[in-house]
Amino acid sequence: MKQFVIKLNKNLHTQLQAIDLDESDNVRKAQKSVTCIKNALTQLKAFCIQYTFTDEVEEIHFFKKTKPELFSKLIYYVKIFNIESRRPTGSREIQEDYLKHELEKLTFFFSNHLEFYQYYRMDSTYFDDRYFMRGKEDLHLYQDSLMFYVDPDFSTSHDYMVAKIIANDRLEVFLKTELDALTIKANNTKLGQVGLMCNNLIQWTDSKTALVELIYAINACGSINNGHCEIRELTAFFEQIFNVRLTDIYRTYLEIKVRSTPTKYIDSLKAALLRKMEESL
Repeated sequence: MKQFVIKLNKNLHTQLQAIDLDESDNVRKAQKSVTCIKNALTQLKAFCIQYTFTDEVEEIHFFKKTKPELFSKLIYYVKIFNIESRRPTGSREIQEDYLKHELEKLTFFFSNHLEFYQYYRMDSTYFDDRYFMRGKEDLHLYQDSLMFYVDPDFSTSHDYMVAKIIANDRLEVFLKTELDALTIKANNTKLGQVGLMCNNLIQWTDSKTALVELIYAINACGSINNGHCEIRELTAFFEQIFNVRLTDIYRTYLEIKVRSTPTKYIDSLKAALLRKMEESL
């Protein structure tokens, strides 16, 4: 089980990274991502149905961690598709109202499922055998998902709820980043002018992860405004200059931190510069 899940997640991560690099439009990116994630979920379901869990602990872990982590990605990108495809193109105020309304929906979900939300956030386990094992047919446990009825071999009463919580965490970051971008653009009108001048001349052609690494390095070094420049401001600036959209930069930064080589791109810059210097001697 463990090796299958690791391989499945690794392949999906590679596919999603490629889509993120190729697509700057959020709607098209979401569409392509949903297709990849659905395929991965189909594989996971087929494996789960034919697999015999070694014990209750393994089954609980699967439905509390493994499946929700993957399923949350599907929920997230479906929501991104819906949010972005319906997003108004009017004034800043109209767009802000729209995004804030989407944030309010997340708050409503939290309030409506507060008891389980606290149970999950506190990493409680005393109800895990009822929440995350198949065949626990207690109607009082069911939440807002009918998946348990539709596919009892691949669902428990609360695995969908965990997936929703994980997806909502990502959605909150996305929506707040979009709101920050609107504020920065309104307060720095020259950013738009820079974007227009460079839009067809300069394109970022390396990975977006590399650009996020560069942005955080510049911020950490305090190279702009004597260090008085926030990450969100730098991000908006680089997005305009290089005609690229950087979403979920905070999550990307966390992924960079835990890599075997955290400064992979910065190291490659140093190596490339040294080679160029040697060639010019």
